[in-house]
Amino acid sequence: MSTLVVIPTYDERESLPVTLERLRAAEPDVDVLVVDDGSPDGTGRWAEEAAALDDAVHVLHRAGKGGLGAAYVAGFAWGLEAGYDVLCEMDADGSHRPEELGRLLERLAGGDRPSLVVGSRWVPGGRVVNWPWHRMVLSRGGNTYVRLALGIAVRDATAGYRAFRASTLRAIDLAAVESHGYCFQVDMTWRVLRGGGTVAEVPITFVERAAGVSKMSRSIVVEALTKVTRWGVAHRWGQLRTRATGVRVAPR
Repeated sequence: MSTLVVIPTYDERESLPVTLERLRAAEPDVDVLVVDDGSPDGTGRWAEEAAALDDAVHVLHRAGKGGLGAAYVAGFAWGLEAGYDVLCEMDADGSHRPEELGRLLERLAGGDRPSLVVGSRWVPGGRVVNWPWHRMVLSRGGNTYVRLALGIAVRDATAGYRAFRASTLRAIDLAAVESHGYCFQVDMTWRVLRGGGTVAEVPITFVERAAGVSKMSRSIVVEALTKVTRWGVAHRWGQLRTRATGVRVAPR
């Protein structure tokens, strides 16, 4: 299956070269799309130079910092237009080990043909390295809340290391996805499941970035909490109405 790895960047000039080198060494048959949001540190310019030397590397420039979700949606649209069979998400900062991408792709090609494969920190065999305790609590607590609010079994719905089938993304109204921060990952998981798709998880080792600055912020956490709560209330209300009337309410 032809595969495109989408890597969103904003001020990742120090980490992107290392990540890209490792990815090209680990998976030489996949293509890469760097989606740069006008990085002031020259990340986009460096990516263009790399693309000029490697036909498998492509660059999509966006006018400014528009959020993780919008960058991925733009990258997915580019990849679907180009005709790739599989589209993957990967961070530029090295936290997603390129050497583990093959495990996600192998699982996607499995006999049960999952719609989405998530590289998970919170299934048996998954782990995190060099994370401060408060990030650990935030991630575990957030994922527990997502499972309870939405009634899903995915252990790491906030994970950003993923492989989608192109057919799965085509079935989603990407233009309607408005989540900007890490809530985007929950949003996409929820859309896949609501559309009748399946989600598989494979364990990964998540390594805290060694260079650059984390994009996590209070506003990102608030967005995720607010939207997950709203989706959860709508979901539970729909379930109650279905039980009371016998008529299934289509999810929104």
